Amino acid sequence: MRFLRRSLVGLFLITLTLALLGYAVTMVRGAVAERMAQEPRGFPQRERVIAANVTQVTPQTLSPKLTAFGELRSQRTLDLRSPIGGNVLWTNPVLTEGGVVSTGQVLLKIDPAEAQAAADRADADLQDANAEQRDATRGLALVQDELSAAENQVVLRQAALDRAKDLAARGVGTTAAIENAELAVSSAGASVLARRQALAQAEARVDQTKTRLARAQISVDEAKRNLAETTVFAAFDGVLAGVSISNGGRITPNERFAQLVDPTALEVSFRVSTSQYARLLDADGQLKDAAVEVTLDVASVNLITTGTITRESAVVGEGQTGRLLFATLNNAPGFRPGDFVTIAVSEPILQRVALVPATAVSSDNQLLVLGEDDRRQGDDVIIGTRGLADQWIVAERSPLLGAGIKINPIRPAQADAPLQAPEMITLDAERRAKLIAFVTDGRMPDDVKTRLLSQLEEDEVPAAMVNRLESRMGG
Repeated sequence: MRFLRRSLVGLFLITLTLALLGYAVTMVRGAVAERMAQEPRGFPQRERVIAANVTQVTPQTLSPKLTAFGELRSQRTLDLRSPIGGNVLWTNPVLTEGGVVSTGQVLLKIDPAEAQAAADRADADLQDANAEQRDATRGLALVQDELSAAENQVVLRQAALDRAKDLAARGVGTTAAIENAELAVSSAGASVLARRQALAQAEARVDQTKTRLARAQISVDEAKRNLAETTVFAAFDGVLAGVSISNGGRITPNERFAQLVDPTALEVSFRVSTSQYARLLDADGQLKDAAVEVTLDVASVNLITTGTITRESAVVGEGQTGRLLFATLNNAPGFRPGDFVTIAVSEPILQRVALVPATAVSSDNQLLVLGEDDRRQGDDVIIGTRGLADQWIVAERSPLLGAGIKINPIRPAQADAPLQAPEMITLDAERRAKLIAFVTDGRMPDDVKTRLLSQLEEDEVPAAMVNRLESRMGG
C-alpha cells in the first residue's frame, strides 16, 4: 500500500508539471502572435543640429598675395685672387671674416723681390734691344753708302768703255783696251749686286731689331704690371668673407684668399609653380615687374623690405618644376646673402571677389552656403561673388557637414571698436638692466638692437616685447 501511494503521488506531480508546461507554452505563443499582429510604434525623432562657424561673403576689390620662399644673394660678388705668388709681407687688419672695406683700400702686400728681379731683367733686355737696333741702323747706313759708291764705279767704268770704243772707231784704240774696259764694267756691276744683297740683309736686321725691341717692351710692361700686382686692392665697397690668408703666409698664383660681397646690392631668388607663374604674365606673355615684399624672421622680430621682380631663369633645371624668379631689393638693412626669407608677390587686382577662409573650400572647390532655415546647399563658386553677395557660408568644413544638414551658425562678433594701444609696463632697475644686457649680447642685427635698446630706455616699455625677451632668456 505504501508503494502504491507513493507511485500515485509521483504520477500526479508529473501530470501537473506537464499541464503547467503546456499552459506556459500556450501563453508564450499567444503573446508572440499578438505582438506580431500589432503595428509598429513610431517614436518622434529630433533632427540633429551641428554648430559651425560661418562668415559673410562681402564683395570687394582685392590684390592677391602669392607666397613663396627664397634665398638672398648679392648681385656683386668677387673672388679675391692673387695674380702672382709669393710670401705675404703685410695684411690689412680688416682682412678678416666680416671685415668692411672700401673701394681702392689696400688688402695685402706680397714680397716684391721676385717681381722686381724680373722687372730688372726685362729692363736689361730692353737696353740690349735698343743697342742692337742702333747698331743695325748704323750698319744699314754704311751699306747704303757702299751701294752708292759701287753704282758710281759702274758709271765711271761705263764711261771708260765708251771712250775705248770711240778711240777704236777712229783707229786710235785697240781691241784689248775695249775688252779690259768691258771687264771693268762687268766687275763694277757685280759689286753693285753684292752691295744690294748686303742692303737687303741690313734692312732685314733692322726689322728684326724692331720686333725684338717690341717684345722687350712687352716684357718690361708685364714685369711692371706683376710688380704692381704685389699689392692687392678692394675693387668696390663691401664685406669680406671666406678669408684664408694671414700675415707671413705663402700664396700661389690665382689662389683665392677671400671673397668680396656687396651687401647693399641684394636680390632674392624664389621658385613658383607653373600656374602661379602664368598669373604673373602680361598680355604679351612677358613677366611683369610685380612688386614683392620680403620678410626675414630674426629673433622673433620681422625684418621687412620691398623689391621688384626683374627676370626669370632660362631653364627649369634638372629635377625641378615651376619657374625660378629673381627680384631686386630696394633698401634692405639687416639682410645678408644666404638668408632664407618669405616672399609675398602682389598679383593683378581682382574685381568683385570675396576673401574667405581656406577651410571654407572643399577638396572639389565647393562652398557650403546657408539656405533658408539655416540649412546648407552646394555651390561651385570659388572666389567670384556672383550669386553669393552678402550670403553666409561655412567658414570651417568638416566630414560631419554636408548639403541639407541643419546647423547652428556661429557668426563672428562685429569688430567696430577702435584698436587698443599696446599694454605698457614700468620696469624696475634690475629687470631693465637684465633685458638691456641680453639685447646687447644677443645675436641680432645692429639696427634691431638699437631699436630695442631705445625702447628699453623709455619709462614705459611694451609688455609684449618684455614677455618675448624674457621667454627667450628662460624666465
